[in-house]
Amino acid sequence: MSETTHDGGVALGAASSPDTGLTAAELAARYGLSVSGARPPLVEYVRRLWGRRHFILAFSSAKLTAQYSQAKLGQVWQVATPLLNAAVYYFVFGVILKAGRGMPHDTYIPFLVTGVFVFTFTQSSVMAGVRAISGNLGLVRALHFPRASLPISFALQQLQQLLFSMIVVFVVVVGFGSYPSLSWLLIVPALVLQFLFNTGLALVLARMGAKTPDLAQLMPFLLRTWMYASGVMFSISGILAGRPEWFIRLMQANPAAVYMDLIRFALIDGYGASHLPPHVWALALFWAVVVFAGGFVYFWKAEERYGRG
Repeated sequence: MSETTHDGGVALGAASSPDTGLTAAELAARYGLSVSGARPPLVEYVRRLWGRRHFILAFSSAKLTAQYSQAKLGQVWQVATPLLNAAVYYFVFGVILKAGRGMPHDTYIPFLVTGVFVFTFTQSSVMAGVRAISGNLGLVRALHFPRASLPISFALQQLQQLLFSMIVVFVVVVGFGSYPSLSWLLIVPALVLQFLFNTGLALVLARMGAKTPDLAQLMPFLLRTWMYASGVMFSISGILAGRPEWFIRLMQANPAAVYMDLIRFALIDGYGASHLPPHVWALALFWAVVVFAGGFVYFWKAEERYGRG
């Protein structure tokens, strides 16, 4: 490009840039730029998450190992904590309040121990989920990875802890006369469904906890209320005998109660199908799929906001 000067000479001018007049968005599209930490499409997000599966497994195992590293008894507390809780609940609810009335002694103790361990799985997953982002801000801000890796790895950590603890549950159940049978195989699908439910719940609370860290202080009270409403220490159908049928069914449809009852039914000979709500497996599948899928999408929608502000 050229122009004539006042003395008749020719001066060369700079050629106009091909980017002249383009907006920032158009420039980014032209040169393949994207916002740092932007939320990818859902399918792409799942693909990236699958690519981090080894990190998720290693992170959950490391957290499990480090959890009681400062205690002298170490990993023994994984079993001792829920077992001591079961002993306290038995004294209060079994001995003093007679919450196991109508249930034989050799059924009630395995019933209580199983309920405590299985509910602790959900309880611990929820508490870990609340702190998954807010408690790991250094990691979130330093590295780029799908943030869902954190709540999923914490839920997986609690599953590993439960599987380790189930040895004690088996010993208690056998000690009170319920021996291994084919029904014990039902534990596998029940725990898989509960793990999906717990993971979905952890994802929901991870997003909420990232925005409101004080939620971690409130959760123990909410979880304690949930525990008392879930039949950990008593049979819902037994304690609510005489109440309207719809109310009993509603209480039994509580997801924590559903997963506890399935595992009790699988393990304990004296805990028959009469204690289960209708369509119990359909309920277990419904809670697992809806909460996991809904929780995953809910968490993904805020992906680009985690660790900022």
